[in-house]
Amino acid sequence: MKSQWECLLENLGAWEGSFTRLSPSGEILEDIPSIVSFTGLNDNQTMRQIVRLSPPNQPVSEKVLEYSSLGRNTLFFDNGAFSQGSIQFAPFSEFGAELGLIHNDRRLRLVQLFDKQGKLTGLTLIREKLSGSETPDRPPLQVDDLIGEWSGEATTIYPDWRSPDSYTTSLKIQRDGDRLHQELNFGRAIVTSAQIEGSILKFDSSNVQILLLPDGASSNCPTEIQPRKPFVLEVGWLLQPDLRQRLIRTYSDKGEWISLTLVTERKIR
Repeated sequence: MKSQWECLLENLGAWEGSFTRLSPSGEILEDIPSIVSFTGLNDNQTMRQIVRLSPPNQPVSEKVLEYSSLGRNTLFFDNGAFSQGSIQFAPFSEFGAELGLIHNDRRLRLVQLFDKQGKLTGLTLIREKLSGSETPDRPPLQVDDLIGEWSGEATTIYPDWRSPDSYTTSLKIQRDGDRLHQELNFGRAIVTSAQIEGSILKFDSSNVQILLLPDGASSNCPTEIQPRKPFVLEVGWLLQPDLRQRLIRTYSDKGEWISLTLVTERKIR
């Protein structure tokens, strides 16, 4: 199994794309062209990361970071997928996380931010491809893209470094008019229903919503985090009509970050 640092090295290269700022309901507010480069120094023992943003009609901003270790708030998978963010939700403090997926010469990252009252304040969707890549973006995700039966392979890793868990998942999604019904099974079954409101899925008896976003992406999180209730922050990415990845950052009822799960799902019918 790779070290966390070796997993980070899967992100080496110059990634060209944009930072798209979204409202809590998924409305596009701003789109800023970007180049994020990762260069290994000292025989890849140190990482130099340069974030270059080119907002329209404004000066270019550039941030240079160098580091040789990773923080406790970050975990990586073998393929380079990762998440970094708050390790503890607490009242009266800002909260958020970044979830990053990688597939061949493409990356998709999502930042979900909450205010001091635990309310979702906004999202940033970051779509990137390696410099020189001709791979096109995926179309915006539609409800009908999700309908069907999905079979998945999941791996869960933990911030306390215990051994990872790997298991199979199944997800069945059905549509009935403007209602969506899903049954998720990973050793135990979870059945949920949602109201379809354009590109927003609003789940019954909770404040969880899924936003259907550009490039086959989706955001799944609460609109407001409730104290003493477990919750997840999730990004999804439809890579092909029958192939989807999801990355899930899970928090306990004490607001503590407890795990990170990567699911790769294939549509089987």
